[in-house]
Amino acid sequence: MPRGLARSAGSHHVSFRSCTLALAIATVFLVPAVSFADEASTDMDSVVVTASRTEQSRNQVLAASTVLDRADIERLQPRSLADLLGSTPGVSIANNGGPGKATSVFLRGTEADHVLVLVDGVKVGSATSGTAAFQDIPVDQIERIEIVRGPYSSLYGSDALGGVIQIFTRHPEGAFVPNASIGVGSYDTLRGSAGFAGRGTQGWYSVEASHDQTDGINACRGKPSPRGGGCFTYEPDKDGYRNNALSLKGGWRFDEEWDADATATRTEGRNHYDGTSSNFAESATQVLGGRLRYRPARDVVVTANVGRSEDLSTDYEDGTYADTFNTHRDVASLQADIGRVSGATGLTTLGFDWQRDRVVGNTDYLVDARRNHALFAQWQGEFGDNSVQGSLRRDENSQFGGKTTGSLQYGYALTKTLRVTGSYGTAFKAPTFNDLYYPDYGNPDLGPETSRNWELGLRGTPGWGTWSVNAFQNRIDNLIVFDSSLSGPLFPFGGANNIAKSRIRGVELAGDTTLGAWRLSGNATWLQPEDESGGSTDGNLLPRRARRTARLDADRSFGPLSIGASISGFSYRYDDTANANRLGGYALTDLRAAYAFADAWKVELSANNVFDRHYETARYFNQPGRNWLLTLRYQPRS
Repeated sequence: MPRGLARSAGSHHVSFRSCTLALAIATVFLVPAVSFADEASTDMDSVVVTASRTEQSRNQVLAASTVLDRADIERLQPRSLADLLGSTPGVSIANNGGPGKATSVFLRGTEADHVLVLVDGVKVGSATSGTAAFQDIPVDQIERIEIVRGPYSSLYGSDALGGVIQIFTRHPEGAFVPNASIGVGSYDTLRGSAGFAGRGTQGWYSVEASHDQTDGINACRGKPSPRGGGCFTYEPDKDGYRNNALSLKGGWRFDEEWDADATATRTEGRNHYDGTSSNFAESATQVLGGRLRYRPARDVVVTANVGRSEDLSTDYEDGTYADTFNTHRDVASLQADIGRVSGATGLTTLGFDWQRDRVVGNTDYLVDARRNHALFAQWQGEFGDNSVQGSLRRDENSQFGGKTTGSLQYGYALTKTLRVTGSYGTAFKAPTFNDLYYPDYGNPDLGPETSRNWELGLRGTPGWGTWSVNAFQNRIDNLIVFDSSLSGPLFPFGGANNIAKSRIRGVELAGDTTLGAWRLSGNATWLQPEDESGGSTDGNLLPRRARRTARLDADRSFGPLSIGASISGFSYRYDDTANANRLGGYALTDLRAAYAFADAWKVELSANNVFDRHYETARYFNQPGRNWLLTLRYQPRS
């Protein structure tokens, strides 16, 4: 497969040093201005915004969703964002060789590019490959993650066929709160972070920086030619990784009607891997965003958002320049939330979204830019024990024309602690630039992938904890797959085509409780992600999705000492659509401990894969064995 199809794309390379200098200069001017200011944004600990693009309390959300806050992150001590996401229901991870390597996130059995990823409200990801660089987003800079499972194109457009993952970077909790950490671990790992944040009467600010480096492992156990396999090369060496990241956020409340905030984040990576045409990459992801909010009346809010995300990558082969894949994404939106319209109860949302994607690099795409604009509307209401959320959206795309999607969600409170939910939604995924225009592969006649999803859920909030169960069926049509039967000057070896169908059925269970002094939480997912193309692969499982996954977390505190363990299990999966290459199931055990030896100081120790299991989530690509990380953390209480 061509290198451009196998990995995220990027943009022209901008040095981390120049970005650091620019953000540092901005910080010098920002900090004095807001040092006596108060945070204008809403307290995110008690609300969810991703499920409706409006603020909802957690018990109002009708969609199947998971929220991970900073306390969860520090308790679980994940090594990476992928490790953290993999602890949640419905998520399956495929990684190409350890830390920093290409990572795919499958949500409810859909494709890796069927997940919309937002960072502080700005859509991120490569317009060429269609996926986000999860491996490059540092956990130390994350304050909160909201995961909404199910079709959400009716609110967000393309990419939200399987769900939405929104990442919020850290925000201030006091007038001035610094933080810092340093860690060492297996594979010569060294990582550190530092930052400070504050708020006052009218505004707030936050500055965070982090560094992560490791010698890594041998990413691929591929075999030399002519047998080939995996990466089609044999390079039995350690494939290291280095990441630097910086984020800057700030906001200001001008008066009771107007407030604004802005965010800038950048990560830069240097990644060694095993490959035939390239084996080293310099990459970066940059996100810039701004929001202006106007509240002319108590029950009316008008919000304008603008943003840009860039996915940046330059590849080398043994130190020699190989290629560059570049994408830029500009977005803007205008949204009005109206509490009452003509005397009706509920919340009405009307909005307009605009997006432009561009590709800049040395690969000759037939078309290197496209635009999308959309109108959407939503209504949320409650009538006694009944809750309703309905949305409708119309997208117009310069490449494939128009697409209309909708969603209807309903909830009924059987008792004060038990609620049943049901929903139906349609979604679509626009083909990527690689699907459309990559030389000798892309097909400019492709249409969007479409889906229809039914879901039924039951959730409880008894005094002993929480629990939920969700069953769903998702039918996806016009799946974009490689079609070897295509011929002609554009397809000398076949190319992309809309020919496949799939049906994904599943059940998710989740719950948490306190048993004695132990905090217990767990989840399990059963999936049946089947190919329904009608050809030789009809009835086969979609590749790289485990049919059964489960996880149990147990944590306990003894005053300043806390201990915990996680046990996770994954059934077998296949690495190909023909189901010829089976990847065995496996179970992992992780242990963790933390000791707060002073008010602001804590030492953490995590041991992952303690039984040294050998496993693969992508064929031929190795995963870390038994490993550990020791971290010293400084975090004063606000």
